[in-house]
Amino acid sequence: MTDALLVDTDTDTDTESADARRTAAATWWRQAAVYQIYPRSFADADGDGLGDLPGIRSRVDYLAGLGIDAIWLSPFYPSALADGGYDVADYRDVDPRLGTLEDFDELIAALHERGIRVIVDIVPNHTSDLHEWFQEALAAGRGSAARDRYVFREGKGASGEEPPTDWESVFGGPAWERVEDGQWYFHNFATEQPDLNWDHPEVRADFLKTLRFWSDRGVDGFRIDVAHMLTKDLTEPLPTRAELERMPQDGTHPLLDRDDVHEVYAEWRRVFEEYDPPRTAVAEAWVSSPERRAKYASAEGLGQAFNFDLLEADFDADEFRTVITDNLAQAAETGSSTTWVLSNHDVTRHATRYGLSPLAGRPVKQGTEWVAAGGPEADIDRDQGLRRARAATLLLLGLPGSTYLYQGEELGLQEVAAITAEQRQDPAFFRGGEYDGLGRDGCRVPLPWSADRPAFGFGGAVAHLPQPAWFAQYAVDVEAADPTSTLSLYREALRLRRLLQTEERLEWIETGRADVIRFVRPNGWQVVTNFGTEPFPLEAEHDAVVLGALQAGAVPGESTVWIAPVGLLG
Repeated sequence: MTDALLVDTDTDTDTESADARRTAAATWWRQAAVYQIYPRSFADADGDGLGDLPGIRSRVDYLAGLGIDAIWLSPFYPSALADGGYDVADYRDVDPRLGTLEDFDELIAALHERGIRVIVDIVPNHTSDLHEWFQEALAAGRGSAARDRYVFREGKGASGEEPPTDWESVFGGPAWERVEDGQWYFHNFATEQPDLNWDHPEVRADFLKTLRFWSDRGVDGFRIDVAHMLTKDLTEPLPTRAELERMPQDGTHPLLDRDDVHEVYAEWRRVFEEYDPPRTAVAEAWVSSPERRAKYASAEGLGQAFNFDLLEADFDADEFRTVITDNLAQAAETGSSTTWVLSNHDVTRHATRYGLSPLAGRPVKQGTEWVAAGGPEADIDRDQGLRRARAATLLLLGLPGSTYLYQGEELGLQEVAAITAEQRQDPAFFRGGEYDGLGRDGCRVPLPWSADRPAFGFGGAVAHLPQPAWFAQYAVDVEAADPTSTLSLYREALRLRRLLQTEERLEWIETGRADVIRFVRPNGWQVVTNFGTEPFPLEAEHDAVVLGALQAGAVPGESTVWIAPVGLLG
């Protein structure tokens, strides 16, 4: 099967050139700039306050102008939105509030026409409780084949009135829910997200069908949600919560990062290889060590895995250099390329994080305490946060590997902390768990497109999450007219990145300063980031600064510049 975007119509008989083109088509993801779209908050075409696929299509020219290589679509499937769309009721359809399969096909075609590839989210650990399989399981009762697709157990106590274990879900509260006939089902996340039984052959076969369904429609790759949680060992007796927490995550843990999950992904890889070019995949795998993460990035498995290390790092030169060095080494060992991420739909936006006091090693995610406190202005320096965010982004875009950008970061958007309990939607807010009861709605607020239109041009009169008045200054139409804006910076950086892209290597250049890092790519492209506040003088040289600006021959504090040999850009 051949992807229409990448069909080789050249009649050139030069075998070497044809081979090179095929290799480029198969490896496009290795150094791609991928833009994550949270569909319900990107653009709303029908005015109901909820973003949709036609809304995304209406902004395809914006995406092309940004200069990205691909988009990653967060779930757009039928869902009751118990977890922002990650509770999937049907894996092979579109939520009617977001459009139709025809809308999806038209969106794919529009993106491919502009050279933008498409990655879609796959959520294999659990379904929605509205999925036809789960509804069948509820109706079929104890011991049924339908229930065996999920994880059902008898409860404890004289009448089975107590859950099978004392385990807690990621979102807080018990990880077991009792059904009408007295049995309990397991849900690692929300109650509405029952975990699938990946020992069941029907489960495995159905996801292969799903991968082919979307691949046949032209999807170029897949982002695999909680890829480390699918397979489980639920041999009785089940451990207690305390025992579970003490167990090492070395491939033998009952619930997390089990070695046998890679049998699933080896089977998926065989499906990916049925297509020309092969479909790609990237794992969301929160694991205990780089060695464990490398297994997901294997060429025999998913091929790439997210590196989230910078999501948990301070704006600090030593932390960044360590993360970069370690992850490039891991990528070299697996033959994959590494990934760089500063923001996504699950974390506080990095323009906000970098305006807060450093964590200095404290074991919490940046920004969570500030958001939980209601976002007090006295505790944040927004100008510094944006300045640092711009510097960090330019650093990432200069690194070997692929960079994943999150919608709105190209505007320098800040986290929205002032959302009332009545307005919030995230189950993590209501149930606590590892998100400390603050939820993730603040990074999912719909984008501002126009400063002067209702809902800032998102669509309709009111967006599904409240947009603060200060969104006006970040609106696309405002920033597009300003050559110094964050949007203008992203556009220029992504344009130059394509022109400067080279082999997946770098060499560190000694700077003599602990707060300044500098590296050079194989073609002479250099990146210099000053994490401190004192200017960093550059020696006189014949290279040209192609992005960023010097002040009196020095790199200003909390900024990044790109340098390239004269003539490299033509």
